[in-house]
Amino acid sequence: MTLLVPLAQITPLKAESDTKEVDVMFTHDTHSHLDSFTTNVDGELQKVGGFSRIKTLINEQKKENPNTLILDGGDFSMGTLIQTVYDTQAAELRMLGYLGYDVTTLGNHEFDYRSKGLANMLKAAKSSGETIPELVVCNVDWDGMKKAGLSKGQRQIQSGFETYGVKDYVVIQKGDTKIAVTGVFGKDSLECAPTCELLFKDPVEAMKDTVEKIKKKEKVDMVVCVSHCGTWEDENKSEDELLAKNVKDIDLIISGHTHSELKEPIQHENTYIVSCGEYGKNIGSLSMKQNSKGRWDLSSYELIPVSENIQPDIETQNRIDELMDTVDTNYLADFGYTRDCVLAQNDIEFNSLDELYSKHEESNLGQIIADSFAYAVDSVDVAVVPSGTIRDTYTKGDITVEDVYNSFSLGIGKDGIAGYPLISTYLTGKELKLAAEVDASVSDFMTTARLYCSGLNFTYNPNRMILNKVTDCYLTKDGQRIEIQDDQLYHVVTDLYTGQMLGSVNKMSYGLLSLEPKDQDGNPIENLEDHIIKEDGKELKAWDAIARYMRSFDDTDGDGIANVSKYYASTHDHKIVDDSKNIIDLIKKPNKFSAMIVAIVLVIILLIVLLILLIRRIIGKIRKKSK
Repeated sequence: MTLLVPLAQITPLKAESDTKEVDVMFTHDTHSHLDSFTTNVDGELQKVGGFSRIKTLINEQKKENPNTLILDGGDFSMGTLIQTVYDTQAAELRMLGYLGYDVTTLGNHEFDYRSKGLANMLKAAKSSGETIPELVVCNVDWDGMKKAGLSKGQRQIQSGFETYGVKDYVVIQKGDTKIAVTGVFGKDSLECAPTCELLFKDPVEAMKDTVEKIKKKEKVDMVVCVSHCGTWEDENKSEDELLAKNVKDIDLIISGHTHSELKEPIQHENTYIVSCGEYGKNIGSLSMKQNSKGRWDLSSYELIPVSENIQPDIETQNRIDELMDTVDTNYLADFGYTRDCVLAQNDIEFNSLDELYSKHEESNLGQIIADSFAYAVDSVDVAVVPSGTIRDTYTKGDITVEDVYNSFSLGIGKDGIAGYPLISTYLTGKELKLAAEVDASVSDFMTTARLYCSGLNFTYNPNRMILNKVTDCYLTKDGQRIEIQDDQLYHVVTDLYTGQMLGSVNKMSYGLLSLEPKDQDGNPIENLEDHIIKEDGKELKAWDAIARYMRSFDDTDGDGIANVSKYYASTHDHKIVDDSKNIIDLIKKPNKFSAMIVAIVLVIILLIVLLILLIRRIIGKIRKKSK
């Protein structure tokens, strides 16, 4: 029998010279870090990052391959003083364009200036007339919002999207290769964006629809996703891994949001996931080759440190400096500061940001910020600072206004001015104890929820049952221990963002845990913005509270500049870790949660026993009938 095969169905083997190749450079979570900055890296102070150095690296790469694809995974804003002119200058997007980025996407912090701020930023970027990157996000649920009737904020963002030209995806030609780049906004990103008014479709389902549309409408060689979903240690909860597993036609995912630094890519079948860490400390670089099946193999991958060894591009730095000059005149002048104003001299080694997440213990970095809040407000019982709101550490040497702002740089207030304000609220003693328990039991799973408190001290044992780890909890004032009364109201100060996130504790625990901010009369607060702390009609910004505290320290050198107190050189029992595995220590002082958990376990055991007995009876009856 002769087998006839049409010539059109024969796929010729590609010659090596015909193999398509793509080079990609990428960042994510740069958080307004246009300038280089000094931070702790592996225990050493190093000057890292900076767009002028990233520009040098991109220029060098483009000399090798002018068709290199340059991508960003979102959260390009909110993290340094330049964000204070976010809605008027759009410095971050303009600088991404200047560096040669092809595409970026939205992260949760792009919503920190609320709907109007985001819309204004997009319009400012467009009206600048400069080259700006394409902006893609495929899972905004415009149909759902239109059916419900667009709110004012949603209409503002829609207008900003239309002006800028935000799309579900774009197709980019790089040499002989056509690449579709799409973007997606994650579920956890939405949880971390309390001021976001948009509705979003499920990321996986939206991406499936978008990739299917791309396959039908566009003749592309590669599909790339700039994602603000992130990767997590638990593969079953890792959003970008779920994306890779369920949308198999994606070739490459640039994974932002979780600040992951993947030394090696994550691979699921034909999809690669890559991340390079936050703040532009590294830039990712990779090469891919198309194989005979039309999919892409990773041929090289590295994270290039953006270090002092890299010569900065002078023209890029000049543009950054011009944009930074607008900060002094348009923002800091209203606070009586300039960005290079020295607030204090520091000889203390403060914890790094990595240590906030890797070590569940007292932190002098978290402590000094919590103490700052208590210092700035009268009659405070407890000041609370979560690790997720702290954006940078303090290094030895001069601490400037810019350093302080960068350490606590999120958001805006109700006044529309950059910087989250402090809020005044009240919690019961019972809720303060619960807050300590949330830190002890939950923050290992959600490290951005690590709590650092001024006025509240507690001891916890990590080996005890979940929700029953705290063994001692009390207040301190002037060095004296004060026992907490469960039904008494206590004055608590924190920043607006943290206050807004308190409700998520109740949601995440399915109603089991509840922290409900109250007014001084014990009535639940409906709108936290009504409880913003003001001075002469102006909001007290969290970063300004830190700046004041820095200035309040004694001038021990006699040079007219404050010196950070030696108090912060050691710990002071604010959070004690009792690692005992003694059986008595593990079961003493049980609370209601431990009783509930034990009861649930006993019920489960009882049901298993009853099920076993039932199965034995059924088997016994079957045997009797078979005799």
